[in-house]
Amino acid sequence: MSSFLISTLVFPPSPSLLAVNAMAVISLVGLSLIGASEAVGSGHLQYSKFANAAASPGKLLLLGLGGGRRVSSRVGMVVLYAPALAAALAAFAFPGMAETPRGSLFLHRYSGYMIVDSMIVISFSYFMNTVFVIYAQYLSRGVPEPAIDLKYAGIVLFLVGISGNLYHHVLLSKLRKKDEKGYKIPKGGFFALVICPHYLFEIIGLLGISFISPTLNSFAFGLGSAVYLVGRSYSTRKWYCSKFDNFPREIKALVPYVF
Repeated sequence: MSSFLISTLVFPPSPSLLAVNAMAVISLVGLSLIGASEAVGSGHLQYSKFANAAASPGKLLLLGLGGGRRVSSRVGMVVLYAPALAAALAAFAFPGMAETPRGSLFLHRYSGYMIVDSMIVISFSYFMNTVFVIYAQYLSRGVPEPAIDLKYAGIVLFLVGISGNLYHHVLLSKLRKKDEKGYKIPKGGFFALVICPHYLFEIIGLLGISFISPTLNSFAFGLGSAVYLVGRSYSTRKWYCSKFDNFPREIKALVPYVF
């Protein structure tokens, strides 16, 4: 089954570079474990409404490097994305990469606070996964395309995902008036159906990226990120239910009418 998928949908993995292939496994397993930790509440990546939660897996990994310090999420998000952005821009220095149509980028608005430990862990994860996804794509140059070309379907999915993600983040940014700090139940768009539609569209966007750059690394990162967002959305819905007595119980966590 796996060989069939590789031959029809995915560029074959590099036969010689262990690090590239190992990163796919690390991405999937690492993000899945953090997602499971989010779901059971044993440790959250400390940003947004979970900024003051118990010590996260990231803090354990870094042995308290951040010392519990926090920064605004606007600063945190820049630090999260800047190294990955730099890696993406640097990729154009690779011979032939500027001519490939397989690439994407987006940065959206955010609010609140972020614990430094979690910021460093997420930033490092984005950076490393960006580097290896790009490098795996670079190694596929000259290799015959997969039998089924998912590139154009991926472009559509990415545009839908990134647009939906942006739209719902705009709705979130308008929840509070100037100088307000408290949380409210989000309204509008898919918030009528799920509490984390921005995560749903982020997963759609990641699936699009995996179709555009069909390597094991991109699929592993996309799947691992999806597992993490499933866990995060479950905890988010649980948090809203505990904080708001009037939270509509029919609103799901991530997938309308299902979960």
